[in-house]
Amino acid sequence: MIQSSVKKIQTSYYDPEHETMSRERLAHLQLQRLQTTVKRVYKSVPFYRDAFKSRGLEPGDIKTLDDIKKLPFTYKQDLRDNYPYGLFAVPLEKIVRLHASSGTTGKPSVVGYTKNDIANWADLVARCLAMAGGSKEDVIQIAYGYGLFTGGLGLHYGVERLGASVVPASGGNTDRQLMLMQDFGTSILACTPSYALFLAEEGIAAGIDFKKLPIRAGIFGAEPWTDNMKKQIESKMDITALDIYGLSEVMGPGVAMECMEKEGSHIAEDHFIAEVINPDTGDVLPYGEQGELVLTTITKEGIPLLRYRTRDISTLHPEICACGRTHMRMKRVAGRTDDMLIIRGVNVFPSQVESVLLEFGETEPHYLLVVDRKGDLDALEIWVELSEKMFSDKVKHLETLEGRIRHRILSVLNINVKIRFVEPRTIPRSEGKAKRVMDRRDLQG
Repeated sequence: MIQSSVKKIQTSYYDPEHETMSRERLAHLQLQRLQTTVKRVYKSVPFYRDAFKSRGLEPGDIKTLDDIKKLPFTYKQDLRDNYPYGLFAVPLEKIVRLHASSGTTGKPSVVGYTKNDIANWADLVARCLAMAGGSKEDVIQIAYGYGLFTGGLGLHYGVERLGASVVPASGGNTDRQLMLMQDFGTSILACTPSYALFLAEEGIAAGIDFKKLPIRAGIFGAEPWTDNMKKQIESKMDITALDIYGLSEVMGPGVAMECMEKEGSHIAEDHFIAEVINPDTGDVLPYGEQGELVLTTITKEGIPLLRYRTRDISTLHPEICACGRTHMRMKRVAGRTDDMLIIRGVNVFPSQVESVLLEFGETEPHYLLVVDRKGDLDALEIWVELSEKMFSDKVKHLETLEGRIRHRILSVLNINVKIRFVEPRTIPRSEGKAKRVMDRRDLQG
């Protein structure tokens, strides 16, 4: 429940015709668009045509929505293997914009957009902004990075489509962000949750009273975050914090958005078909069970993707939301299969650790998971940043706190870890996606 002091937000529908359509009508629309997409990629993308033929599959075999299970998965590596334009379904002269994922090794994943793709993207982001109470009267500050990363420009075009005033601040330069927030009367902030928390801390340190500013909502995404981090941001900035979901390969931000009911993010099902699978077997899981999110684009022209393995861990809930929207909701991403650490046979997500740390309220929400190898066994050490008050506290109190955190981590993760307290402001802050893991196992010869 949002604190009573948080500024009130009025929500609205941007596209009620699609956002509230019946599940039956939605399923009919999805099937039509899926069949059209399957025919298009079979005809225009050799990669998919070969994958279909290897399975003895033809476009005409997709007769129902359940037949989506017959289609091949698409992996991030497939985009890299077909770099840069091998998965495009239209000639390059019809591509009006190129984006690429921020890969740390090798070639990035390249995605292309037709003029119609850009228009649909802007509509979907405008739909998301409306869920956060956005309107033409708003001043929306975008602190996502611009460039090949889809975050900045994705939100930008959505703000303009909504008719609000956009502040294209891009990422970084925290002092300037805070100045713009005050001088321009920012009412909605869009950035990563970790950067929002950093902005809040820096603002408070500079004497800014966020309660006196017009800012009332934040649209945060691009990295996993927890309910406890959300509460921290809401408390420090006196705003309502909402989750936006997307990924470059599928479109960018705007694939799904949390409404004011805060019971998950509504997936734009008129543009995407969502499944959750067992990441080990590939089997589709029932609604409500946690697994890997798989997305199929059904309106993309430039680079349609069939059953794209997002690596994001979530659950799906098809029940109609109290807000009136009928589109399926996904629970906030718990982590990524490729970010998951396996420590002595136990799966560990950074978000699990973050949730525990924020329960206590005696440390700062900045931490680092340091994985090392002691002999033949993996060891996990959690560096936790103390608050200024706790850092000056007595050793005995710190020992007690360390024991409480270690015990709670054991109960949640079922492994013993070492807790190491570090001085305030010693763990590096991020102006983009936060870095939560230092894996020293790869550094040893």
